[in-house]
Amino acid sequence: MHKYKKILKYLSPYWVRVAYNCFFNFLSAIFSVFSLTMIIPILGILFNAHPVVEEPVPLALSVDSIEQNFNYYISNLIQAHGEFYALGFIAVIVIITSLLRNGFRYLAMYHLAATRTGVVKNIRDSLYEKTINLPLSYYTNERKGDVLSRMTNDVQQIELTIISSLEMITREPLTIMVYLVTLFIISPVLTIFVLILLPLSGFLIARVGKNLKVAALRGQSKLGIIMSVIEETLSGLRIIKSFNAEDKITRRFYSLNSLYTKVMTKMYRRHYLAGPISEFLGILVVVIIVLYGGSLVLGGQSTLSSQAFLGYIAIFSQIISPAKYFSKAFYNIQKGMASVDRIEELMKAENTIVEIKDAKPIKTFKDFIEYKNVFFKYDGTNTEVLKNINIKIPKGKTVALVGHSGAGKSTFVDLLPRILDVSKGEILIDGLNIKNLKIKDLRALMGNVNQEAILFNDNFFNNIAIGSENVSEDKVIKAAKIANAHEFITKTPNGYYTNIGESGSKLSGGQRQRLSIARAVLHNPPILILDEATSSLDTESERLVQNALMQVMENRTSIVIAHRLSTVVNADIICVLHEGEIIESGSHNELIKKEGLYYKLHNTQLFS
Repeated sequence: MHKYKKILKYLSPYWVRVAYNCFFNFLSAIFSVFSLTMIIPILGILFNAHPVVEEPVPLALSVDSIEQNFNYYISNLIQAHGEFYALGFIAVIVIITSLLRNGFRYLAMYHLAATRTGVVKNIRDSLYEKTINLPLSYYTNERKGDVLSRMTNDVQQIELTIISSLEMITREPLTIMVYLVTLFIISPVLTIFVLILLPLSGFLIARVGKNLKVAALRGQSKLGIIMSVIEETLSGLRIIKSFNAEDKITRRFYSLNSLYTKVMTKMYRRHYLAGPISEFLGILVVVIIVLYGGSLVLGGQSTLSSQAFLGYIAIFSQIISPAKYFSKAFYNIQKGMASVDRIEELMKAENTIVEIKDAKPIKTFKDFIEYKNVFFKYDGTNTEVLKNINIKIPKGKTVALVGHSGAGKSTFVDLLPRILDVSKGEILIDGLNIKNLKIKDLRALMGNVNQEAILFNDNFFNNIAIGSENVSEDKVIKAAKIANAHEFITKTPNGYYTNIGESGSKLSGGQRQRLSIARAVLHNPPILILDEATSSLDTESERLVQNALMQVMENRTSIVIAHRLSTVVNADIICVLHEGEIIESGSHNELIKKEGLYYKLHNTQLFS
């Protein structure tokens, strides 16, 4: 039962609509029974076996009273106007009850439509919010394709299987219940026999679908891997073509796709078995009831008349269809539960970057940033990326981080805005531990310009103004001018409202980087983080970007990661990181005199 609570959790905001749906389904089932019970008097008239009732009985809310008075009225109609007139009267009743039945069914579906689309919307919203709030460290262990698969295919699977089955779940049990009550009223003995047979057939159906969820879970997992391969292929298409790796990559995809196909074929074969089995068992049960009930009627062991027995069979036959749909819904839910489990796994992923309950606001940066005995290692690993980092950065100073790749420079700067959290030690801003500050306030103090400009498939204006509310065009233009970006932006067809393509694909590397700088300028942060902002640019682009950066860094506290030491010779403090530790620090001239690792790096680049 616990697993079905996961589904009910998503339905809880729509309980009123679900209640309306159940209510109208109940009314639809009631009028459906009224239509079917009219078979009994129709057969009685056709076979001249309708009971003649000459006296009415007092009206009451009982089956006997309603049956007696109805038969009395039909008897009068037959005597006064003939059997065909009475037959026409019953036909009108059937038409009216059928109209009411289908009208209430539509009202039930009317409320279900809002529930179905609303639940799917809420799941998508929750997933998207969760993926944004999860720390970057989560995505180092998870495939992006698998996350995408959960947000697209698994959500769609829930809509196609579980949500689409809501109609059956809320309607069919009510229909079956109303029909069984009616059958019990007509013949208690025969209905008890039916109630013994139905659980046996239900047990056989459940046995077939027992492993369907496991197969579906395997299928969705394989699909997540396929999505990851597709995402990697599209991202690395240039490399694949350059190294003639098309055949190798294609063979890898074929292998994964074949495995996924085998899993899904097995699952669908089991799924398709539900319909034939339920239909066969339904017919088998009907035949058994006909034989058993027929023996009672023909042997005079039952009070049922022949027409009442035929009516009983007609009503019971209507149980087969909702029972079949209900078994189909059961199969669909088992299949969809695999997607629910995968989504729940993502929703329950721990967000390690949390804000404490009484976090303090911080709006300004006044004095210094301090890394105090800082250690860091990724979850699930024993290797420390940073070890015993101690440094104090005064306001307005520029600190450069240099060293070999993998020395921990990017991790160093990711700890400051709490993209990652320290494993041991603390980072202070103006003497306050950053873990005690409001995360949004902390990040508002900082601006980032990364080695690879991260841009969005939108226009220039929105890319520069991202994260800023109600910003004026004048401010965006001013920021672009400082970043040396205004000139190339105005040359585009729609100026600041020209779309830049996916990840800024319509722009050169230097243009993308200057756009990132303009974003940081507009944000106007007191602390600036530059992560190898010019390392991937050509000489001319580097000159333009470097000029823009010099303007931006003026009167700001800057932390600069650089491979090209020529770009940081004027930094106030240069820290040399090696295997996660600061092994040297000082100005350019001081470090040259020490003739340590910085000296070697400088000479290597100078001579090259």
